Formats: sequence, C-alpha cells, structure tokens
Amino acid sequence: MARADPLPAPERLDRTGLLQGLGAYGIWGLLPLFFWLLDRVDAGEVVAMRVLWSVALLGALILVLRRGPALVAALRSRRAMGFLAMSAALISVNWLVYVWAVQHHHVMEASLGYFLNPLVNVLIGVVLLRERLGVAQIIAVALAGLGVAVLAAGAGQGIWISLTLAFTFGFYGLVRKIAPVESLEGLAIETAILAPIAAGYLFWLSSHAGLGFGQTPLWTTALTVSGIVTATPLLLFAAAARRLPYSTLGLLQYLAPTMQFVLAITFFGETMTMAHAICFALIWTGLAVYAVGGIIAARRGRAAVAAVVPAR
Repeated sequence: MARADPLPAPERLDRTGLLQGLGAYGIWGLLPLFFWLLDRVDAGEVVAMRVLWSVALLGALILVLRRGPALVAALRSRRAMGFLAMSAALISVNWLVYVWAVQHHHVMEASLGYFLNPLVNVLIGVVLLRERLGVAQIIAVALAGLGVAVLAAGAGQGIWISLTLAFTFGFYGLVRKIAPVESLEGLAIETAILAPIAAGYLFWLSSHAGLGFGQTPLWTTALTVSGIVTATPLLLFAAAARRLPYSTLGLLQYLAPTMQFVLAITFFGETMTMAHAICFALIWTGLAVYAVGGIIAARRGRAAVAAVVPAR
C-alpha cells in the first residue's frame, strides 16, 4: 500500500530576524519622543539634518561593507534612478509631515496614518496592479473607508495628516518594490538626491530664522544622531525581511502605530474624541478582518499543497 510523504515540520521562527523586526518597529514606535526633543526646531531643518546625516552614515556603511560596485550599478541605471527620484520625493514629504505632526501634537493622527497604511497598500494593489480582493479584504477596506469618513466629518482638521502619511508611505513602498536596487543602495541614493535640497534649505534658514543646530547641546546632539535614528530601523527592517515570513512582518508592522497611539494619549496628553474612537474602532476591526482572512487563506494554501503531495 502506497504511503504518503509526511508533512514537513513547520519552520522555526528565526530569532535574529524577530529581534531585528522588533527593533525596527520599536524604534519607529518611539520616534515621537525623539522628535518631541526637537519640538522648537523648524520641521524643515529636522528633515534636512536627517537627510544629510543619513547620507554620511550610509556612505560610510557602503564603504565598510564594500557595496560600492552595487551603488555604481544603480547610479548607471536610468530606470533605477527614475524610480529612486520618485521614492525620494515621497519619503521626504512623509518625513516632513510626520515631524510637523509630532511637533504640533497630532501624534494620534500620525499613528492612524500608519494603521491605515496596510489597507492603503491593498487599495493600491487593486487600482494599479490589478490585484483581486478577497471577501475579507473588501470588508477591511470598506471599514477603513467608513472610519476615515467618520473622522473627517467629526474631527476633520487632522485627517489630512493621516491620509498623507498613509498614501505617501504606501506609494513609497510600491516604488521601492519595483525599483531594481537593494535597500542599502536605494536609501543611500534617495538621501543623496535630497541632499542638495536639504543643504540649500539649511543655508536659506541660517540667513533668515536661524538654525537650531548649535543653539543648545540637546538640539545639536539630537540633530546629529538623526541620521542614525533614520537609517537604523530601515536597515533592521531590511534584514528582518530576509529572515522572517511576510505574514510575521505583517503582524509586527502594527507595533509602531500602536506604540505611537499609546504615547499620544499618555505622554502627549492628546484628546481622543468620539470621532477618533469610532474611526480607530472601525480601522482596528478592518485590520482584524484582514489578518484573519490572511491566516485562513494561508491555511487553505497549505492544505491544498498537502492534498497533492504525491504518494510513494
């Protein structure tokens, strides 16, 4: 009698990858505290310093890791450079709006933007990539849309922050997904593209309102390490993405906006209105439906594979 092959044992979760993922999203979750230290520094200066110090750090990493040939190859590719110019524009807007939001006590709206991001990714997939939605995805997107509508009607002054962050990061992810360049080289080129604009803005600001850099030891130190704060979670995320299943990363991504939401209502003392409560409830319900739908689909896929395992 033929005997079927035993099902393969489930893969053990890579602990290093898990720590890297937790580190990336943990740093992102605590970013409001970092930018709170710079709440009296011009938001444009914060982003400009973030860009310039990131260029320096990433350039050093490329030299140490001997990634120069890959960087040169990307620089010679018109296709790669075109995509990276778009992603640089998107991430600069994302950074500027986020820093401004934290400085003006809109951390709750900022966290909402990153809760919305996975569902915006689904929407982008349908509209631009012609992907088909399952029932769970349709319900999740509909709930998210309803939540945004409720917030816009009840407390609409900050909804632009949430939507801008969600859509700029969503399109940033799409562009980086199709750009033919690795994460380290891509981030280095993006920040290098933005560097002349950042330097020009700092020069203009120094002759007008004045720079925060150099005024106090705290501001100077924070602005100096902003490159590390920017690049470290991105590099940790890239490393984790190579080690962890996509579904695990999908669950970890909710850590950062959850931490930001908790900080908004505790440390920053922001008021949660009824419109906020209804909106977040709808978004969280949509995300739960989306996650459960993904788990069910994955189990069905494994069951289908097991059913066609050839006998021997």
